[in-house]
Amino acid sequence: MNNEEYTPDIVSIIDEDGKEHIFEELDRIETDTGRYVALLPLPEKPDEITEDDNELIILRVEEEENGETYLCPIEDDDEFNEIGAAFEERLAELFDFEDEAE
Repeated sequence: MNNEEYTPDIVSIIDEDGKEHIFEELDRIETDTGRYVALLPLPEKPDEITEDDNELIILRVEEEENGETYLCPIEDDDEFNEIGAAFEERLAELFDFEDEAE
């Protein structure tokens, strides 16, 4: 019986203002320099999907000594470009990245 149903990995993130944001985790990469996730914002209401909701968010995964995990922006341009290119290659079937390069 092949009843494979797609169940997305949903991630809830609380920002520094205490506001909750919901994302679908599309992929994760682990390199020598760290761990990273590619997230897709999910709208609060499915009928409110806008063009901005298709923006891929790439964050660095950081763990504190107490075991808590944080998702942080990648501030180094070279690191961001390298990780972004890796995700772009892996997720090319889901997204058309050429439009953003123009």
